[in-house]
Amino acid sequence: MTDVVGLLQAAAQAAADTAGGYGHFPGIGARGAVWIAAEVHLMFAAFVLGVPMFAVICELIGIVGKDEKYDKLSKEFTRLLVFAYSATALWGGLLLFFLTTLYPRFWTHMATIFSRSMWVYAGLFFIESFTLYLYYYGWDRWKVGRAKWGHWGLGLLLNVWGTIVMFIANSWLTYMMSPPSGVTAETLPAEVGLWNAIANATWMPINIHRLIGNAVFGGAICGAYAAFRFLAAKTPEERAHYDWMGYVGNFIAISTFIVLPFAGYWLGREIYEYNQQMGITMMGGFMSWLWIVQAVLIGVLFLAANYYLWTGMGRIPGAERFAPYTKWMLLVLVICWIVWATPHTIIATREELAAMGGSHHPFLNVLGVMSAKNTAVNLMILTTFLSFLIYRRANRRPTVAWARTATIIQTAMFAIAAGVVLFYGVYGYFVEAIVRIGFSVYQVLAVLACIIGVSIIDVFLVRGAESRGEIRWGMMPARSQYALFILAVTFTWLMGLMGFARSGIRQHWHVYEVMRDTSADAATPALGEAANMISLCVLIFLGLVAFIFWLGGLAERAGHKAPVALAVPPQPAAGD
Repeated sequence: MTDVVGLLQAAAQAAADTAGGYGHFPGIGARGAVWIAAEVHLMFAAFVLGVPMFAVICELIGIVGKDEKYDKLSKEFTRLLVFAYSATALWGGLLLFFLTTLYPRFWTHMATIFSRSMWVYAGLFFIESFTLYLYYYGWDRWKVGRAKWGHWGLGLLLNVWGTIVMFIANSWLTYMMSPPSGVTAETLPAEVGLWNAIANATWMPINIHRLIGNAVFGGAICGAYAAFRFLAAKTPEERAHYDWMGYVGNFIAISTFIVLPFAGYWLGREIYEYNQQMGITMMGGFMSWLWIVQAVLIGVLFLAANYYLWTGMGRIPGAERFAPYTKWMLLVLVICWIVWATPHTIIATREELAAMGGSHHPFLNVLGVMSAKNTAVNLMILTTFLSFLIYRRANRRPTVAWARTATIIQTAMFAIAAGVVLFYGVYGYFVEAIVRIGFSVYQVLAVLACIIGVSIIDVFLVRGAESRGEIRWGMMPARSQYALFILAVTFTWLMGLMGFARSGIRQHWHVYEVMRDTSADAATPALGEAANMISLCVLIFLGLVAFIFWLGGLAERAGHKAPVALAVPPQPAAGD
């Protein structure tokens, strides 16, 4: 191992000596080439980590509930992984090639510190691939008797290997952002220490944030695949199957997305604690407008998810009793979205600044601070959770004697959580900034307590409930499926934007305040340039994903296996 690493370092050093430490890529430059390769590779990595989570959960539901349709759903998405793993490996190899030839000095530094973890990473990727092949190709043979639990164990192992691989890769990127204290530009790479470099300040927050984010991403991509197959379906049975599949994907994506901002709060807090200047650069410096773009995108996600749920209530008997409430929920979402997307300072002409009496608008300035934004996002989360709750209860009539009392308690929990969020949101205007930041913790805890408490009550409340009628799967307008496409596209773009935020706060450093980037591309790109590059990466990734969807359809037709039948109404499916 030492000899191979030595050869890599020698080759990188030779390239550094001949190219001044940096290579050149025609057209888009060295940074652009690495950016595209890294971004698309990470998107595929999120795909092959998120989809197995989705597949294993569905397979477990099928085994425990003896429901074949969940097993078929799990297998259908696992089929997509077989193609996606190849794409992940190809883009990873391209990224490695670009780093060693375009940034040899930086690669030498990283390889010297992380060489042993890189070997573990490569070995686990092979093991993960073999586990996937056993999991997929042994599906039908091992799905009998007790062997089905062994097969499910393979799926669980697939997730374990993938999570460890992600944790290792995260240590490399977080070391670049938050190297251990005591490491300076004069510190030799060999003196850093492997575990010291891995267990840096932002490693665990990034791990948790990406673990949840991958689950969201996997559900969103699965929902988009179901929407694609729904729109292409030729029979009512197919429409019913893929309508149900889209619902499951959307449920997993949004239920995990609801808790994702809390992990983001933790990551932001750790960045501030590690280096306050880095935090100020991220939230109040040249990247402050990036968070306005993020707010717009997340607002789109919330609106699209709620729209899909509200549209889906049209196929649920009994859901019409909740229809009058949706307009008020929409009003709350829109108002909160407007507050969240309001900037603290606005771009204005000299005359406009004079009329305002400064750079801050007298009214919008109040909505542009974090007290207002934390309040808005927490209320949006509560509203979206309420949409899920009424969707779940739409065709059920509780039969327990304490049903009315439980509903009153659930309503009170929503009211108390909203009251706590509003109280600390308003009170935050009357305290110092350091105290105001702590208020976000109380708001988050109130919302989480409401979600957990209401969910636990609801599980027991609807147990043994009477049905108001079978869900009419397939009776969804075509426009509802575009909401699933919007979720997948927006979340993919948002992943790229947040990747730019995390990387951009390092500014002109390869490793923050340790290894300076002295190349011609050292300057952090403007938000417009970054948006164009992110959009290009998203187009490349989604184009390849569409190709994978097409291949998945070909494989299914070659197998001549129809989807498991669901209840289909005799009337034709609704459409636009």
